[in-house]
Amino acid sequence: MQSFGASKEFIKDDEFDWEAVGKGIKRKIMGYDDTIMMVNVLFEKGAIGTPHEHYHSQVTNVAKGAFEVTINGVTKVMKQGDCFYIPPHIIHGVVCIEDGLLIDVFSPIREDFMQKMTY
Repeated sequence: MQSFGASKEFIKDDEFDWEAVGKGIKRKIMGYDDTIMMVNVLFEKGAIGTPHEHYHSQVTNVAKGAFEVTINGVTKVMKQGDCFYIPPHIIHGVVCIEDGLLIDVFSPIREDFMQKMTY
């Protein structure tokens, strides 16, 4: 695996731009090293995080808004303050039902997200 090092120790939200990643979805990598990564993902109402799977473990906090979250065929409405865990290789996706912000934590890091990093 390629080594990516680590992000800065202090990351101020306003120092980095959002990256558009889909219709009504933007993300911002907030911190990482070779083993863990935190990403803020901003959703407009109606935006869809298309069902997908990856080999990373993922824990997500609903920091704002509400989402229909589907993990392994089970769907629940998750609101501000709720969290969900996604094991490796499990199909998952979201539908934003109220403008929202998800805070995703991945282990190991999402190498595919690192393509446009400018730390």
